[in-house]
Amino acid sequence: MNSLLIDDVPQPLLKRLHWHDWVYALLLLVGAVYAFSQYGVYMDAYETGFLFGAVIVFSVLGWQWKPIRLLMIAIAAVSLFSISLYHGDLERADHAFLLKFLISSQSSIMWMNVLFVLAMLTYWFALFSRSIFSGKVATSLTWLAVLMGFVGLMVRWYESYLIAPEVGHIPISNLYEVFVLFCLITSLLYLYYERRYETKQLGGFVLLVVNAAVGFILWYTFDRQAQSIQPLVPALQSYWMKIHVPANFIGYGSFSLAAMVASAYLLASRGILASRLPKLEVLDDVMYKSIAVGFAFFTIATILGAMWAAEAWGGYWSWDPKETWALIVWLNYAAWLHLRLVKGLRGELLAWWALVGLLVTTFAFLGVNMFLSGLHSYGEL
Repeated sequence: MNSLLIDDVPQPLLKRLHWHDWVYALLLLVGAVYAFSQYGVYMDAYETGFLFGAVIVFSVLGWQWKPIRLLMIAIAAVSLFSISLYHGDLERADHAFLLKFLISSQSSIMWMNVLFVLAMLTYWFALFSRSIFSGKVATSLTWLAVLMGFVGLMVRWYESYLIAPEVGHIPISNLYEVFVLFCLITSLLYLYYERRYETKQLGGFVLLVVNAAVGFILWYTFDRQAQSIQPLVPALQSYWMKIHVPANFIGYGSFSLAAMVASAYLLASRGILASRLPKLEVLDDVMYKSIAVGFAFFTIATILGAMWAAEAWGGYWSWDPKETWALIVWLNYAAWLHLRLVKGLRGELLAWWALVGLLVTTFAFLGVNMFLSGLHSYGEL
């Protein structure tokens, strides 16, 4: 009996690793060393720390979630191939066939948009037809869309340095770039839960919010020509941006995913698509875990933002509209988690709350830029 109990205790992560796990981590390290050898002259101490810190973060992530390894390797391979086609000349993006139609930054992002639309339609077809094959196709399309989106961002990063070294920056600095980031993070979060719960029935719901962002990207591109790379405004020329923004958008993506799962919960609880959707207990668990993850990262992002504000403007908090609405979002989900964890509340009330929370989050994310002004007005429409 004692031996059985000992066998049931999970081993520490490092003891569970095999040779291919270490090969994966070594490939990440080699990639970081190569990037530093090529671009280290443009990097300060903080950026160097972020680069090699990312090796540790993505190594552990790849050890815990195996499918992301292939994604990381594919992103690196396709991005480096695309970069090699430029030969240091940005104008080749308009003339080289593969760059113009497939793997320049803008082409890749446009393919991302197309693939997300196709994935959403395929997920809905799989849901109504109960087709296992269609569900697998939808998942593959989503992974391919994520690949193209990340390639687009990586190549865009390189393109910014081709414009001029002083213009070069990580592509998470304006509404166009962060909407792409939102699509990618939300989709990755969904793909993780899809694999963990072995269900594809939620893909159509989650990709609704992703494709709403795709619609914005397309409008922002063709109506406002927002795809052009612009120099950073002085306040954004900070190492804080590289950690504050991704943490924020893991929060936004998690909250958005929870809201779409909540919509599925509300339908299933009324008998609509109940036989096709996961059980209410599963939906409730995904909704809770998404909000918990989002709340953790949003809290970290808020703290980092306060530290950034102190460095940039001399104070941790100024009740700027963006800061005020960030606090509202934080309090909203803090109350949601309190009711679930402390009061034990479940059911439709929390589902409605998560769905309405998406409206609050959307206003904090986008509405503040549209209707209010303040220190954070970097992405006006």
